[in-house]
Amino acid sequence: MPFPTSPQTKVPQKASVLPLPSRAPERLVGVGFRCWLKGLATGDISHWEDAFNAFSAQLGPERAKHLLIELSQFVRAISTTAEREIEVADKGFCGFCRDECLAISIVAACQHGAHPALQSSATALLGSDDIGDTILGAQTFASGLKAANLLLALESVCPATCALKAQRRRPM
Repeated sequence: MPFPTSPQTKVPQKASVLPLPSRAPERLVGVGFRCWLKGLATGDISHWEDAFNAFSAQLGPERAKHLLIELSQFVRAISTTAEREIEVADKGFCGFCRDECLAISIVAACQHGAHPALQSSATALLGSDDIGDTILGAQTFASGLKAANLLLALESVCPATCALKAQRRRPM
């Protein structure tokens, strides 16, 4: 069931929302993905600062810097190869939309070696079979998170059939 939105927090049209996970690893991945993608889209550095603040509060500034470099490579791979518009919720929204959940699923699948779900989640997120750079970026980010003792739950992996249903093409 979607969360109500206030004037400051809204979700893109058509986006279904899942509650914000209580687990720190999923929350960091989802919020980091949201902030980094919004920063790339708008050029507004405050989005990247929000990501740094979230990671730094959990891990300290030095470890946060390293993980954010890995996150940025993952998000850049997505933004350069996506054949569809990637949707993210606004700052402060109390849940994750479908594309944010797919990003979380990709990272969780990397950590758990769930290769079919990894491939289908990446394909669904990008709207393309050109997933190589995204998977490489996700694997690096997932390894960095694991080294920081941030292991995403196996339940965060979207089943392959679920991810394939989520595909939509970018409007031409």
